[in-house]
Amino acid sequence: MNTIAKNWIRVALAGTLLLTGQACSEEFLDKKPQGELITEDFFQSQEGALKATNAIYWQLRQWPTHIFAFLAVSSMTSDDAEKGSEPGDAVFLNEFDQFTVTATNFILNDFWSGQYLGIAKANQVIQRLPGIQMDETLKARLIAEAKVLRAYFYFNLVRTFGGVPKITAIQDDNAPAVPRASRQEIYQLIEQDLNDAIAVLPEKSAYAAEDMGRVTKGAAKGWLAKVAMYQGKWNDVLRLTDEIMKSGQYDLKTPYEVIFTEAGENTSESVFEVQNAALPQGGGGSQYAEVQSVRGQLGWGFNVPSEDLVKSYEAGDPRKAATIIERGERMPDGVVVLPNAVNPYYNQKAYVAQNETKSPNGLGDSNKNIRLLRYADIVLMNAEAANELGQSQQAVTSLNAVRARARGSNAAVLPDVKFTSKEQLKQAIWKERRSELAMEHDRFWDLVRQGRAGQVLRPLGKQFVEGKNEVMPIPQPQIDASGGVLTQNPGY
Repeated sequence: MNTIAKNWIRVALAGTLLLTGQACSEEFLDKKPQGELITEDFFQSQEGALKATNAIYWQLRQWPTHIFAFLAVSSMTSDDAEKGSEPGDAVFLNEFDQFTVTATNFILNDFWSGQYLGIAKANQVIQRLPGIQMDETLKARLIAEAKVLRAYFYFNLVRTFGGVPKITAIQDDNAPAVPRASRQEIYQLIEQDLNDAIAVLPEKSAYAAEDMGRVTKGAAKGWLAKVAMYQGKWNDVLRLTDEIMKSGQYDLKTPYEVIFTEAGENTSESVFEVQNAALPQGGGGSQYAEVQSVRGQLGWGFNVPSEDLVKSYEAGDPRKAATIIERGERMPDGVVVLPNAVNPYYNQKAYVAQNETKSPNGLGDSNKNIRLLRYADIVLMNAEAANELGQSQQAVTSLNAVRARARGSNAAVLPDVKFTSKEQLKQAIWKERRSELAMEHDRFWDLVRQGRAGQVLRPLGKQFVEGKNEVMPIPQPQIDASGGVLTQNPGY
């Protein structure tokens, strides 16, 4: 893949320093928790508009947005994963694994800043592009892209913290701190952004090869469906997923074991993934793979599959081997995992094979794309919505389509699910989501929206408390920077 995304990744890198780069994030946080002003003369041309929009995508690859903090909040909290690595390394991550996290844990502040830096860049594009003299069709598309990405950042925030400050315009250093909006107000903003974008964005197939990886109509609909699912708006979930499934843009033809390899990037399975590239000069990748690769051999070894996940798969499910690396395992590229590796399991979905493209900067600049929304997720959302609405036959059909792809040519495993009752089918769909999407940053948030996080997590020794741990504490540095305008979540 990575050649098709290189052109606009290079452009994004060229514009990064003009658009609130990561190097200035600490100063940014000291001043205001939610925004930053950039130079007025940047938004003067079509080329500048492209660079400004690409810089939002650049934010998706950064450390506070999708690396350590994202893994801690979305994965280590779940029954799928544990902290991993050496027991004495990054002990602050144990607070996420065990639900003892406090407002002073700096990883929470990283997560907050990563999402809000993305929002600030999106706000700049949405507010300033209308005044640029340029191709109007391209202008409308870039604004729509920015709205989808802003919606995604806010979706991460609302799932993690509940209500957060609603910032939709550029904030200068003298602007007063913005209080938290309600969870519902944030969801309404997300829905408006995504609906606006759906009316403008082209389908995946309409993009030229050099634009592969940009958000599409299908991605906007997919995230809108997911947002609706989190709110129990099942009619909307079913309508949107039906539209995506009938669009002809996606399918389940990519073999499961290929999806997370270089050959599986941006296939018909991909609805949206963060584009990383192994550029000759370096600087086009991320540390996503390095942080999760085998400790003492390939990487840092964090965010490892749990024993509970290993035991959760049905007998013979090929997705287990495609998700989990075991000690002593010989990988398809010939690498033999250390038989005495620190952890018994590692995340295969983050593995970069030796025969795949490499950055001159090593695995810390990996070209491994970060999958954020897959077609199988769309199909399983369709199954869940159909079941909730009493359309059992459609639910079973969608569920079994995912199972059929997973089993491949082995008819002896993963038999079709037969409908017995609405509740039993719901449990089967939830189980399928876990097996299909394991280690893909959905499981904890799935458990919360399903209302069973404590029931599932406490027997595993996690100290989950209902009415508290469904959300994380608001980072204390953000409360301090706001002068106390931001309020803390209950229980923290």
